[in-house]
Amino acid sequence: MRALLVVNPKATTTSGRTRDVLTHALRSDLKLEVAHTEYRGHARDLACDAATYGTVDLVVALGGDGTVNEVVNGLLAHGPSERVPRLAVVPGGSTNVFARALGLPNDPVEATGALLDALDHQRERAISLGKAMTEGLPDRWFTFTAGLGFDAGVVGRVEEMRKAGRKSTHALYVNQALRHYVTEREHRKNGPITLEMNGQDPVPGLVMTIVSNTSPWTFLGSRPVLPSPSASFDTDLDVFGITRMTAFGTARTVRQILRSHTPAEDEREPVGPRGKHVVSYHDVRHFTLVSQEPAPFQVDGDHLGDRSRVSFTGVRRALRVIV
Repeated sequence: MRALLVVNPKATTTSGRTRDVLTHALRSDLKLEVAHTEYRGHARDLACDAATYGTVDLVVALGGDGTVNEVVNGLLAHGPSERVPRLAVVPGGSTNVFARALGLPNDPVEATGALLDALDHQRERAISLGKAMTEGLPDRWFTFTAGLGFDAGVVGRVEEMRKAGRKSTHALYVNQALRHYVTEREHRKNGPITLEMNGQDPVPGLVMTIVSNTSPWTFLGSRPVLPSPSASFDTDLDVFGITRMTAFGTARTVRQILRSHTPAEDEREPVGPRGKHVVSYHDVRHFTLVSQEPAPFQVDGDHLGDRSRVSFTGVRRALRVIV
């Protein structure tokens, strides 16, 4: 099989020696070309060329969720089709949410072994993806989550800390979430975001909105985060929102998110966050988030600035993944 290995040399959990070992292991089973990313968006450009010119059958992303997201957007630059190369992931970042959601080991060496075994047994699955459309930016595919409002503001704060040299850890996310809560007093009780869906009354006053394409996902080490426990790679998108963020109510909702369970854990219906100020929808194909003023926007943990209007679409069987 012809394959392109897209390597992020700045991936936080893999050394140059480890990457050499992984490359050698993949070369034992694949006709492998290796490309190292040199700038933001380079992984997208590499994957786009691979999909456009049909030079490979498989693109392997070695890096974190940012690298994976770029590769996905490159592969689908011209939309889903049977000609699009398959995707495989070797986790090399600090969180690796997408890889974990696929059930892959978080250790890159173990994940490489799992990938080779999947190739040997021809295991793959077609997964759904989300697509976000907003003025001023190209359409953006996402693999596990997107958000407008409070949660995206936290992501933006974490990115600023990382640019300043801080390592991405679950403690950093928790710290920045608490700081953001303290500083965002104005919008905690009067959110600027409205959820619009065909056939439904608009839902105004949202402080935060989290769009999920799968569950569970996490930025908190190995602890699962389940704002929408029914979300799945086999369905369209799930939406979770909060219309009021009081100290007591927010603490209760956070506990519910961390204690939610998915249907795979038992035979009951999935249990997610509940409450007077909680908004939740499952398996929605099209919807739009509109903010009275520009609000922070993120996809797959990548902060994309402030936006006033973002439309979302769930696309089933958008990409084939080796698992």
